[in-house]
Amino acid sequence: MQEKRITVPCPTEETEQIQLFEWARWASGKYPELEDMHHIPNGGGRSKAEAGRLKAMGVKKGVADIFLPCPRGGYHGMYIELKRLRGGRVEPEQRGFLERRSAAGYYCVVCRGMEAARKEIVKYLEGLV
Repeated sequence: MQEKRITVPCPTEETEQIQLFEWARWASGKYPELEDMHHIPNGGGRSKAEAGRLKAMGVKKGVADIFLPCPRGGYHGMYIELKRLRGGRVEPEQRGFLERRSAAGYYCVVCRGMEAARKEIVKYLEGLV
């Protein structure tokens, strides 16, 4: 008898990010700096008209998904490029953005999934990086 293989769907990047911000709201009692953490809406599918309008407003390809604007351990703040657990790749523009921000004194990470991002944020806020 052939064994049936069950595959669990991988959460989308959007789902992972929503869960991260739900955790941040809960954890802001211990880490009040999380109240200022925010998403930078540069990605996603858009119509050509909307993409043109947003580009004119300053949206730039490659900017990291999340920014935590609080200094720690000699860094000016933290940028997170969040990817889903499986799939999703870091584009050259994203890598370039993170490298430039890192050279300018920001802590920059690529995280696969909400849990990896949560751990990196806690390490950063506790001065362990």
